[in-house]
Amino acid sequence: MQTIKTMIDIGATPEIVWRVLTDFSSYPRWNPFLRAVWGSPMQGQRLKVRVRMPQSRAYVFTARVVKALPAAEFCWQTKMWIKGLFDGEHAFIIVPNGVEGVKFIQRKHFSGLLLPLIFPFIQKKTLAAFELMNSALKKIAEAKR
Repeated sequence: MQTIKTMIDIGATPEIVWRVLTDFSSYPRWNPFLRAVWGSPMQGQRLKVRVRMPQSRAYVFTARVVKALPAAEFCWQTKMWIKGLFDGEHAFIIVPNGVEGVKFIQRKHFSGLLLPLIFPFIQKKTLAAFELMNSALKKIAEAKR
């Protein structure tokens, strides 16, 4: 298993960050990484996700929501073709950090038979995409205080 993890401090309440994070219809206006998400942020739901890595084309995949704890954690799982080939678990974690602030953690665990072949090609771009999204989330959430 390989993991990519980023963190950023956001000067907004967990509830505000959660609202921005789960307002999928607003993603095209602010999110440079997750360009669109169709579906509902509820456990068990299937999502269609359009992503765009830095200096790359956009692509679409499907995911299943495995955790949706309001103002705390949102997580989905993906697989390439069949489970065990190249799988991912993408988590967005909101940790209270002070009176009106949070630490936002974006983490993705990668696993599967194709991991050694694919991961070296996506590692840097994925990290950069997470950091771009984190900064954009910070900006919009802090503006909503």
